[in-house]
Amino acid sequence: MRIRASLAQTLLLVFVLSAIPLAAGTSPSSELAAYADRLLAAAYPADQPGAAALVIKDGQVVLRKGFGMASLELGVPVAPEDVFEIGSVTKQFTAAAVLLLQERGLLRVEDEITKHLPDYPTHGERITIENLLSHTSGIPNYTSLPEWFPRLREDLSPAALMALFKDRPLDFKPGTKWSYSNSGYIVLGALIEKVSGKSYERFLTEEIFQKLGLSHTRYNPPEEVVPRRAAGYGRDAGGLRNARYLSMTQPYAAGALISTVDDLAKWDAALKTDALLSPASRERMFTPVKLSSGETTGYGYGWAIGNLAGRKVIEHGGGIFGFVCDEARVPEAGLFVAVLSNNEAAQRGPDDLVVHILAKALGEALEDRKSVQLDPRTLDDYVGVYRFDPETTRTVTRDIRDARDNAKLLIQRDGGEKRTILAAGRDDFFYKESPDRLRFQRDAQGKVTGLVLTRQSGAPTTGTRTAESPKERQAVKVDPSLFDGYVGEYELAPGFSLTITREITREGDHLFAQATGQPKFEIFPESETRFFLKVVDAEIDFLRGPDGKAASLVLHQGGRDLPGKRK
Repeated sequence: MRIRASLAQTLLLVFVLSAIPLAAGTSPSSELAAYADRLLAAAYPADQPGAAALVIKDGQVVLRKGFGMASLELGVPVAPEDVFEIGSVTKQFTAAAVLLLQERGLLRVEDEITKHLPDYPTHGERITIENLLSHTSGIPNYTSLPEWFPRLREDLSPAALMALFKDRPLDFKPGTKWSYSNSGYIVLGALIEKVSGKSYERFLTEEIFQKLGLSHTRYNPPEEVVPRRAAGYGRDAGGLRNARYLSMTQPYAAGALISTVDDLAKWDAALKTDALLSPASRERMFTPVKLSSGETTGYGYGWAIGNLAGRKVIEHGGGIFGFVCDEARVPEAGLFVAVLSNNEAAQRGPDDLVVHILAKALGEALEDRKSVQLDPRTLDDYVGVYRFDPETTRTVTRDIRDARDNAKLLIQRDGGEKRTILAAGRDDFFYKESPDRLRFQRDAQGKVTGLVLTRQSGAPTTGTRTAESPKERQAVKVDPSLFDGYVGEYELAPGFSLTITREITREGDHLFAQATGQPKFEIFPESETRFFLKVVDAEIDFLRGPDGKAASLVLHQGGRDLPGKRK
């Protein structure tokens, strides 16, 4: 369940650890172990909430180790056998349960969901079980709904949970788009219960966990004593804090499981054999679903499917209050990597660490990639706005020269942060911190007309260059005495706030915004009440009272308007 990402999806910065060469003669496995050890130790210092990590190559354990602290209060370090909440990694177990029921002839993934849940409103559309499994149903994601946030602590039945979203209009016609939706997996949980005659928890326990010997994987029981359970942590303006409470009835079939890196390795091994699922079911689980247009989604059933260094990567991450994780398998290379963390606010997340470890294991360490310096006039060719679909554009701009007199190219998706892209050659670019690649297209006259984005997960997507010019927002001068009326903490959701602070330096008076668990960024005035961020595509409107002080604000970002009351 990706709750964490939905709350603070664009204020997270990632930075890359430089590789340190190992001595000549070091074996590939020991070199990989040393690399992963350095990477994880830097991400999870010994006095901070940490992570358990497991790296397996060709059936041999390369690294199995804990980093950082499992309990800050008790001073207990993480051990590799510790138990963590795994959030959306739950989805692959839910998908496996559906495929088991299909193998037993109790359903077909092509079935309309109303065949098994006749009272579920489909708004005149045909929604199939496969649509739910592959995030192509159009059902709105309930964890993105503002009205869900105040109800985090409530114990809700599956029916009460579905009532939050089932009557809302679909976001799109089923099968025409891909959009990550926890709601679809809530419906799958209810469907599993209806078809099997067992509760979701009991079905997974009896039919998957016990059968495969996954003795530390279970539906999360907050009230029970779970040996070696790691405590979850977040961060706010005051520093580290215990994870905010969430009733485990709410993640349900989308994200309520707990597990260990060892159990996930057993799960990976089982998915290589017929121990649980038939070859046909496994093939279907690991094959990206196609949209009605024929475009590949890059997502199967509970797994993201991508490529890295020419190899197929099967991956999924999870984020839930206090915890974040990622696991990936590269069957062709005999690779499995899992990182489970109890630090939701770490500046390098498990997904970033896992992809770096995979790249290193596949002989293409991301840190080793070389960039070339293109002439600034060549970079100017790429500046523009590229439209990928009716709702999505990416804007390319050229930054001022840095301290070494190098010109930089920046790219920004609607509602996202500006990211530097580096040139591997003319028209060919890459992200420093990611394996994703970008290639600019030219027409016969040499004019740049498009941009192809090739992700690690998913099929390449193409954006067409528009006639629009990038708009660089300009700050206006306002009376700095206004700033004191805006300083304070504004709650956007329970446990998630935006803190506004003021700093006076020799260069002037500045206002900053800091989201819970995120870095602090300066905000710039566009008017007396509207401010904007330069690092991400976002605005903040302060709503002032008669005394000139803000009683609330509204954060505009990624097409969403999030109101926040001053605490």
